[in-house]
Amino acid sequence: MSSLNNDTRQNDPAAAVDDMSDKIWQDAKALLAEGEAGRVSDAAVARIMTAAIKLYAAKANGEQRSPKAVLGYTDEVVTPTEALTAVTEVLRALRMGPMEFGLWSRRRPEDYHDQPPESLKN
Repeated sequence: MSSLNNDTRQNDPAAAVDDMSDKIWQDAKALLAEGEAGRVSDAAVARIMTAAIKLYAAKANGEQRSPKAVLGYTDEVVTPTEALTAVTEVLRALRMGPMEFGLWSRRRPEDYHDQPPESLKN
């Protein structure tokens, strides 16, 4: 890659987020495997979750589709307990409950749920 292309990529916020997301995921997996998740500050987790939620919603609404929200196939990466813990706290933080969640749930999910993870585009 030429230095011009490398400079352009380094100055591109989308490329930076793509690169950082992989780094965050790898580091988080290591911390989780070592039982050290508590070393990450609450503020850092809130920033990561807020950014992820806002990016996801912007993509879903802007592209009129439901991008795959988590890695893996069904519960091989994120367990139902982990997902429900996070979703419950997001709803609580926004002073919302299950009723609002039910009203806003998308009615037609994409078909990616029935496809193997490796078949999904980045």
